[in-house]
Amino acid sequence: MKLDLSLYLVLDPVRCGGFDATIKLTQQVLDAGVTVIQLRAPQWKKRDWLRLSQQILPMSREARVPFLINDHIDIALACDADGVHLGQGDLPLAMARQLLGPDKILGLSISKAHHLQGDDCLLADYLGIGPVFPTGTKQDADPAIGLATFRDWMTQIHQPVVAIGGIGASETSDIIRAGADGIAVVSAICAVADPALATRTLGQLIQEARP
Repeated sequence: MKLDLSLYLVLDPVRCGGFDATIKLTQQVLDAGVTVIQLRAPQWKKRDWLRLSQQILPMSREARVPFLINDHIDIALACDADGVHLGQGDLPLAMARQLLGPDKILGLSISKAHHLQGDDCLLADYLGIGPVFPTGTKQDADPAIGLATFRDWMTQIHQPVVAIGGIGASETSDIIRAGADGIAVVSAICAVADPALATRTLGQLIQEARP
């Protein structure tokens, strides 16, 4: 499946209002132009992750949008997700590739300069860099790196990059102009009154900011 990082939704079912509300929002944003969905539900039990994934996956497949699981390779295998997004403390990407097979998408979080030198960085299909700006959606997030550092790191990277952390409409253009292939958002879609409108607005800003 083609990986288009332009508008990457990190789907938090708690912020979306629960199980049923998350399914409804997912369909709305798929129709409105989200290009990747990653499920991240740190407050949920794995069985609930799996049950929600099994509902979302047919929707994302119909829209031809990759559906990824945050951290949990066992859940990704159980529901046949399109890939996983891993942090620096998760399984090494070489082992993840062995478990998932050659065709699944592997993303890796980068929050410090030395992460760019690791073997995992070279094995990732894409990098999620951030938090670029301060964020309240991930309690254990590292300090924000800022736009200037993000721009500098982009000169060292050859893989596709999605920026994450504190990104909304007002930050989108600067991030894309700094070299990102896309933006990853949580609250900018999950915590607004009209997720479809927010999705379309962000998508338009991304297109306008590209060379």
